[in-house]
Amino acid sequence: MKVVSALIIGLCAIFAASLLSEGLMGLRTADRYVTVKGVAEREVQADLALWPIRFVATGSTLDEAQNKTRSSREAIMAFLKLQAIEESSVELQWLDVTDTRANPYSGNNNEQQYIINQTLMVRSTDIDRIRQAAQNVSELVDSGVVLSSDYGPGGPTYLFSGLNDIKPQMIAEATVAARESAQQFARDADAELGGLRRANQGIFQILARDQAPGVSEQQQPLKTVRVVSTFDYYLE
Repeated sequence: MKVVSALIIGLCAIFAASLLSEGLMGLRTADRYVTVKGVAEREVQADLALWPIRFVATGSTLDEAQNKTRSSREAIMAFLKLQAIEESSVELQWLDVTDTRANPYSGNNNEQQYIINQTLMVRSTDIDRIRQAAQNVSELVDSGVVLSSDYGPGGPTYLFSGLNDIKPQMIAEATVAARESAQQFARDADAELGGLRRANQGIFQILARDQAPGVSEQQQPLKTVRVVSTFDYYLE
C-alpha cells in the first residue's frame, strides 16, 4: 500500500513539474516581443487661406477718422479686385473705435483724437491667388493705407483640412514600415516574428515643409503631414 501511495505521489510530482515547465516556457515566450516604430510622411498643400487685412485710420474728429477709414477700405477692395479676388470672399470681421481723450488720466494731447482699427477678412480656397496678392501688399501702403499688426501677425494663414482623407493610407504605410523593421529584427535575433501584441496609432502632426526659425507651419502653403505609430510584435 505504501508503495502504491509513493508511486502516485511520484507521478503527481512529475506531472506538476511538467505543467510548471510548460507554464514557464509559455511565460518566457509571451515575454519575448519587440517594439518598433513606423513612420509615414506626406507632402500636402493647404486648401484654405485666411487673410486678415488690418488697417488703422486716425482723425481729430470722428467724421475725419471715418472718412479715412472708408477711403482705406475702398482702396483695399479695389486692390483685391485687381488681384482677381471676389468681393464675396471678403467680410468685415472687426471694428474698434478709440477716443484717446475719453480717459482723463491718459495725459494724451495728440491732435488725432479718434483711432479706428478695422479688419477685413479674406477667405479663399484659391491658395495661389492669395499668395500672389500677399506679395503685392506694398501697393496698399503706396495708396495710403496704414496697415496694422497690433492685433496679430500680418499675412495669410494657410490651413489644411483634408487630414481625415489621408489618415487611413498613412496609417497603412506606417504599419508596413513597422512590420518590416520587426521582421528585420527577428531575423537578426534568429527568431520568428509572431502576432501583434499591441498597437498605438500615434499622433498626426502637420508641420511646415521648410522648417526654419521664426517660420510657423500656418505661414506656409506647403506642409508635411507626419505620423509615428508604435507596434509590439511577439517573437517566437
